[in-house]
Amino acid sequence: MPVRPVFHGGGPVPGNAPPSGRRRARRLPRTVTAVAAAAALLPVFGTAHAAQAEPGAATSPLQRAFGDAAEHYHVPQSVLLGVSYLESRWDGHQGMPSVTGGYGPMHLTDARTALTDFPGSAVGDGGDGRGDDSRPLITSATIEAPDIAALPASLTTLDRAAALTGLPADALRTDPADNVAGGAALLASAQKSLGEALSDDPADWYAAVARYSGADDRATATSFADDVFDVIRQGQVRTTDTGQQIRLAALPSLRPAAGQAARVGLRRTNATGTECPPGLGCEWVPAPYQETGGGDYGNYDLADRPHDEKIDTIVIHDTEGYWDTAMQLVQDPTYLGWHYTVRSSDGHVAQHVKTQDVGWHAGNWYTNAKSVGVEHEGFLTDPDAWYTEAMYRSSARLVKYLAAKYRIPLDRQHILGHDNVPGPTGSYISGMHTDPGPYWDWGHYMELLGAPIHATAGSWGGIVTIDPDYETNQPVYTGCVTAGDTCPAHGSAAVRLYSAPSQDAPLVRDIGLHGATGASTTGVNDMGARATAGQQFAVAGRQGDWTAIWYLGQKAWFHNPRRDPTAVNALGLVITPKKGLDTIPVYGRAYPEASAFPAGVPVQSLTPMPYTVPAGQRYVVGGAVHGEYYYAVTFDPASHQVVRGKQLYYEIQLGARIEYVRADDVTLLPSLLGAP
Repeated sequence: MPVRPVFHGGGPVPGNAPPSGRRRARRLPRTVTAVAAAAALLPVFGTAHAAQAEPGAATSPLQRAFGDAAEHYHVPQSVLLGVSYLESRWDGHQGMPSVTGGYGPMHLTDARTALTDFPGSAVGDGGDGRGDDSRPLITSATIEAPDIAALPASLTTLDRAAALTGLPADALRTDPADNVAGGAALLASAQKSLGEALSDDPADWYAAVARYSGADDRATATSFADDVFDVIRQGQVRTTDTGQQIRLAALPSLRPAAGQAARVGLRRTNATGTECPPGLGCEWVPAPYQETGGGDYGNYDLADRPHDEKIDTIVIHDTEGYWDTAMQLVQDPTYLGWHYTVRSSDGHVAQHVKTQDVGWHAGNWYTNAKSVGVEHEGFLTDPDAWYTEAMYRSSARLVKYLAAKYRIPLDRQHILGHDNVPGPTGSYISGMHTDPGPYWDWGHYMELLGAPIHATAGSWGGIVTIDPDYETNQPVYTGCVTAGDTCPAHGSAAVRLYSAPSQDAPLVRDIGLHGATGASTTGVNDMGARATAGQQFAVAGRQGDWTAIWYLGQKAWFHNPRRDPTAVNALGLVITPKKGLDTIPVYGRAYPEASAFPAGVPVQSLTPMPYTVPAGQRYVVGGAVHGEYYYAVTFDPASHQVVRGKQLYYEIQLGARIEYVRADDVTLLPSLLGAP
């Protein structure tokens, strides 16, 4: 059965069009006008003082282009590089436009051309994000995105760059050097319009950088500028999508000149009531809590977390739809409510539900009751258009703040993708969504969270943490646009899992997703044979350049060459079935034992998943929890209560998704290879 609306993430929804058809909406949404009205769109993400190349080192053509443009337009090279980094991480994306019609390393926007060449389509039908059998399924109405009536200046910056430089529009879209020149001209123009000199000191360019963001509110614009200056302070070195190395030297002491922040201007948003870190562009767009007739209500549940239930998980989603559509849906009382949405273009954040309350977002009621849901505007099959550096950085700032507030560990056992959330029972598995998908850069995201993936043991540790090089790790996926067709080559945070140490071997099976005889596929939404950056698995064997892990009750192999490893070694705790047990059950939720339920609260059955853990296999433990169930089926919270049990569970990384096992069924061990 469907889990939630397609715009909330990517799994196939039975009875509807295949995922490829429903996620067709590419690049520029038809909502551009409304998006621009809600907040500025043009993301110019940036960083650092364009560092000089190391003495004697070869300088790439793109690095020279930044230097030439900086000199010609009198813009500090660090500022130009920093803005471009935040906008595109210096990538050109093969000349394809972003969600807001931005082209090239400097994200020059040409929405009219983007709409003509890459027309989008609205998305929006789905199902139940609550994942609780105690209430009927929520049915959603399709909401069409509005048509574009006019384009704001933030979506036509390429036209202005053409006028300032005299370069043809086509060259600004397709030639990286010309694109960089256009961005430099826009920055210089913004500096002049603020009445500032074309200073050699990057500290004098804070307000111009904020204006370049395209945001129409001060908080988002200054948040963008803060991120740019943070990148400049830290410095960056990266190889772009065309194989060119770009360097930005660190300027650790750089601070904006006094008074620059006050020069930004722009409107102030309503941040009253929001739970966001200082300096993050954040506004309150509340989801309604109201009765809808017939005893039903929407679209979240009142609670008193963390006093009544601990918040121990943050779930990362993508909307599978546009910002405006998400804002309409989250304010529809017959729909679903989640806690935050992060905008693609500039990283602007809207909060909809207080973190103390339970949002309906994950498709698993147990997960909902203990988590915060963070949506990200975009489509998982179109990462270059939607998964922007501004979005990553704003999201990371928000998640890091929430993790500190609720003492949530910054690891992949507690910072989950929606594609890591288990179905509550086996019947839900095929409908669970797959966002943010294999193209979400988990390695980069964890670095931004201040918790980079790294080795914590040698090969004796008994655990591996998946950690492929995102840019060069490019497994073949299918179905991004048309079912069965190969997706464009792209970096990925996931590795593919085989039944033997060979890429010619069949993929490992997922009996919950495909049945006992069905095969896993290379489909972009097929989670059956995939392990993703940050996830940890117990080592089951090694052979040459291949490593085997325990996965869904079987031995799964992935390519892990010593010269270019796709995983690092780790040490931790694992579970294995107790002696004398051939197999043990696993569960998609950690509910209390039947005896813990008081009168008036229906007993929630402890239903095993179709998976089991056979004797001798090991799975990494993410945490230990006692069974809990939040009973909330009425509009009046007076009847709501938390049922707590004595049964202890371990959260384990069973496959692509986490699951739970009863502590009574397993032995807890150190992961050391050779440990009893």
